[in-house]
Amino acid sequence: MPKDTTFSHAPRRKRSTRAALFLAGATVMTLSACQEEKVDAQSFPDLQSCVAAANENGIWFTEADCRAQFATAEADYRETAPRYDSKALCEQEHGEGKCGADPVAAPTGGGGGIFMPLLTGFLIGNMLSRGGVFGQPLLNTRGGGYATPSGNQTFASNNARGKVAPANFARATPTVGRAPMTQADVARRGGFGASRTQGGTKKVFGG
Repeated sequence: MPKDTTFSHAPRRKRSTRAALFLAGATVMTLSACQEEKVDAQSFPDLQSCVAAANENGIWFTEADCRAQFATAEADYRETAPRYDSKALCEQEHGEGKCGADPVAAPTGGGGGIFMPLLTGFLIGNMLSRGGVFGQPLLNTRGGGYATPSGNQTFASNNARGKVAPANFARATPTVGRAPMTQADVARRGGFGASRTQGGTKKVFGG
């Protein structure tokens, strides 16, 4: 059963007022699986915001972590973000003005019919049990939120902090080199997230 995850806005200055913001999602769980303890996580709209937070009040991540995980998020975005056969279909799933040509295929002249949601931030998590800090790209959702490429959890903001399940840092199935989704695919499989997350649900919780 989906559980809410409470996040608060990431402070930009020490004197800033901290406003409560709820970010939550639904993580697919099996009956036999044991729920993992949630980990500290923080989302950022860009690399500069992460670096500023690390230098001002970073506790579990450093500027080096920001740079490494942003690079990882960019690479994962290019390989795992959903791909569509038209800009209109992409915008249907991610919002008007939120899509562009496939950055992998376009430079070689082969991306004319492939469109992807834009990279709109990245999520980092304190995954000490797995060896340190991990990251994931964030993409716009149709409802105005943000999600990782798998689509199994949707966040209300790309500039917040809180605790999330470690499963949110699992790498999504690659889409690069595969046929883009058509309108029929979206209608049949549910489009963003649901097309690659078996049994998954996605939901935005506002703050």
